[in-house]
Amino acid sequence: MEQNENQAKCQIACVPQFFEGYAPVPRESILRKLKLLIRRNMSSKQVRLIKMKSANLMDWMTNFIKPSRETILVEEKEDKQKIKSGEYVRVRSEAEIRGMLNYWGQLKGCTFMPEMRPYCGTTQRVLKRVERFVDERDYSAKKTHGIILLEGVHCQGTADYGRCDRACFYFWREEWLEKIPQENILSMAS
Repeated sequence: MEQNENQAKCQIACVPQFFEGYAPVPRESILRKLKLLIRRNMSSKQVRLIKMKSANLMDWMTNFIKPSRETILVEEKEDKQKIKSGEYVRVRSEAEIRGMLNYWGQLKGCTFMPEMRPYCGTTQRVLKRVERFVDERDYSAKKTHGIILLEGVHCQGTADYGRCDRACFYFWREEWLEKIPQENILSMAS
């Protein structure tokens, strides 16, 4: 009983310090501050232009060290069949996906979010292909190719902005998914 009272007194004593500004506030990383500054003060077109220019610069600087991502993607794309709704796919490992991303963590403009990591290596069912969507950053309809929605794979919020109850679908690039042959699905079911 005394311990609970002491804990309550300790917690209540901290409240005035918060309101007066004396309580320690966790420090934000400089990278997070920069990302938020860019998102708040620039239009989506300006952000995309900066990302493109910086990615091109980084590609140019590292061109002598390793083969470009484009050559790797072209080789994978040649033997790839289109994924259709209702089919089962395996999400590639995080290492495989990271190898396809640019310096902003994107592949063809689609970001691989840290919240998508738990689904790496799992088998999922395809809900549908995305042909177009409304971009809420600039309220315009955009056409897209190679974006897949998976059944039951929803966003619950992000580390930058916190929890969210909208339950939006994650956008998965077709390159991040491996099609599972129908024979394998039947053998797994039995």
